[in-house]
Amino acid sequence: MKRLINYLLLFLLTTATLANAQDSTPIVGKVWSLEKANAWHKEQKWMTGANFLPSTAINQLEMWQKESFDPATIDKELGWAAGLGFNTMRVYLHSLAWKQDNKGFKERIDQYLTIADRHKIKTIFVFFDDCWNKQAEIGKQPAPKPGIHNSGWVQDPGDPNSKEEVNFPALEKYVKDVMGHFKSDNRILLWDLYNEPGNSGKLTSSYPLLKNVFTWARAINPDQPISAGLWAWDYRELNAFQALNSDIITYHDYEAPEWHQRVIDMLKSHGRPMICTEYMARTRGSRFENVLPLLKKENIGAINWGLVDGKSNTKYAWDTPLKNGEEPKEWFHEVFRKDGTPYLQAEVDLIKKLNDK
Repeated sequence: MKRLINYLLLFLLTTATLANAQDSTPIVGKVWSLEKANAWHKEQKWMTGANFLPSTAINQLEMWQKESFDPATIDKELGWAAGLGFNTMRVYLHSLAWKQDNKGFKERIDQYLTIADRHKIKTIFVFFDDCWNKQAEIGKQPAPKPGIHNSGWVQDPGDPNSKEEVNFPALEKYVKDVMGHFKSDNRILLWDLYNEPGNSGKLTSSYPLLKNVFTWARAINPDQPISAGLWAWDYRELNAFQALNSDIITYHDYEAPEWHQRVIDMLKSHGRPMICTEYMARTRGSRFENVLPLLKKENIGAINWGLVDGKSNTKYAWDTPLKNGEEPKEWFHEVFRKDGTPYLQAEVDLIKKLNDK
């Protein structure tokens, strides 16, 4: 009961905040009109897919650096995704990979997009991220820590880097270079500018970078929509800015369907298409069998966390490490084992059915 009361209070508070934010929240550049956003949505198939990191990469840098970029695994695992009828992958970039080798970085992005397109998969690219380890380093990445969820995932641009405005000019060059290069590429579905701003205790210290990345993106004016997903309903200032500056509403929800439905009902008030860019945490009650049908019924894009069990260790729960690396009683995320067999055949059958595969 306490959880329900707290949730409803946050729900009402956030709804009121967003409703009253029109006059106080800065609007950066020209947000797509409702008509344009909904016309774009009508051109898309129902978007289903996963947050994708190849199983051979522990983090974004290992995915994108020249020495560890692994097109063979990417091709194989995207093939498994396509076999489910998945048509959308959400993929994180990293500014240090661009800093190390901006030309090669863009070439590898193009190579990734070519592979994904061959599997009829479009991509949501993510620029910045406030989650997990504070600092990243170019070069060989660490080995996974047994049984620990995302033990090697790294923030971008890091902490305190994201708070220090002296870093913003270099970050602006990065965003504008990558987005400018691919601004008309129809293999890209959407640009997700900032994953979970304020996470890892950063709170509103992430607001300046959030506002700036929207400014930089609007200056490029890509053909694809831009967004930054809502994820913490008590982050009122950030939520208002993200919602009112996004062409398409994106959000995260790892709760059971009754809670998830309340978020959907709240966000519908914007009148914009929606994509849930993170969901599915089995031990929290967010599962394919109870959330994916809801999202299809509501015509909301459904992008779960995780595809293949690998170096990210995200089959382990956020807050339940198993330091001996033993198999968890129930996987938190992921759809496939390393050999491509399903974790749960019934889930795969359901996904295929809902995707008309």
